[in-house]
Amino acid sequence: MSSPRIHPDTIDDVRQRADIVDIISEQVVLKKQGKDFVGLCPFHDDKSPSFSVSPTKQFYYCFSCGAGGNAFKFLMELNQRSFADVVLDLARRYQVPVKTSEPAQQQELQRKLTLREQLYEIVAIAAKFYEHALYQSDGQRALRYLRAQRELSDETIKHFLLGYAPPGWQTLYGYLVEQKHYPVHLVEQAGLIVPRKEGSGYYDRFRDRLMIPIHDAQNRLIGFGGRALDADTQPKYLNSPETELFDKGKTLYGLDKAKAAIAQQDRAIVVEGYFDVIALHAAGITCAVAALGTALNASQVKQLLRYTESKQIIFNFDADAAGIKAAERGIGEVSDMAYRGDVQLRILTIPDGKDPDDYLRLHA
Repeated sequence: MSSPRIHPDTIDDVRQRADIVDIISEQVVLKKQGKDFVGLCPFHDDKSPSFSVSPTKQFYYCFSCGAGGNAFKFLMELNQRSFADVVLDLARRYQVPVKTSEPAQQQELQRKLTLREQLYEIVAIAAKFYEHALYQSDGQRALRYLRAQRELSDETIKHFLLGYAPPGWQTLYGYLVEQKHYPVHLVEQAGLIVPRKEGSGYYDRFRDRLMIPIHDAQNRLIGFGGRALDADTQPKYLNSPETELFDKGKTLYGLDKAKAAIAQQDRAIVVEGYFDVIALHAAGITCAVAALGTALNASQVKQLLRYTESKQIIFNFDADAAGIKAAERGIGEVSDMAYRGDVQLRILTIPDGKDPDDYLRLHA
């Protein structure tokens, strides 16, 4: 649908609740300087901090390129989005009720707003279901795998909300649709169930798998990675499909938990897998993230660069043939950025073909 005409009262409410420092700090590393904050300008190739953000005026300004404005303009210019879309996103974020200037648009607007909220809720409920199942009788093998083979503490298991998808074909379906009464089409849109190819009905996408919840950078649950427990089950890792919430090419696993450490330590470590991230965080190396079964792309690297002022990114992929190939693809993705000085790329290789998880279990 075309962008709705949002009622001025809604725009004023969003403007009053939105904090410009909070919004910009998700995109730019900001440091306190007097009453204001400064950082590198995201609108030009800034080499020294010339970008100033005023919390009292709720205004930003770049003294080099002249870019300036309020929180609305920042998000419009940075993401090339319409004014209405930016206001709607901020209204969702700050829980501001939305009214339109044209009553006929209100119902369609409400449908658009509530779809994502309903999907967030369904994915979050599924994560709690999987987490509970891990501690039931069916989940004991998965729990033993985490404790014995992965050597993870119960604290780490709970911190990453790890869970278990039971083996039944309609276990989660029965819980979400029949017990919780969520509409079946929304559970499907959340990527949790799959329509049968023959006949009617649905079956659970994830069955007899160790479940790893995936969050976005704002700590919202958006999808899952499921690891097979049997060696002959393929694929070994099964991710959620692309949904309204989940785009694996734009998502970095662990960024929600790593972004503060990346800003504090002024570097990010990129590894290959979920358990590499979990093991590094458990060992106190909390600036680690991972791509989701795909080659790291430039968009994902740019996400990381928002949090590190020195732009230092360390690739720590497995030392086997697949890991070397992944590193080469990642280097290719960011080579232009590296030549321009937009990223300071380092490669860390662990000896003997080990991945970070293996190495930590052997040497920690």
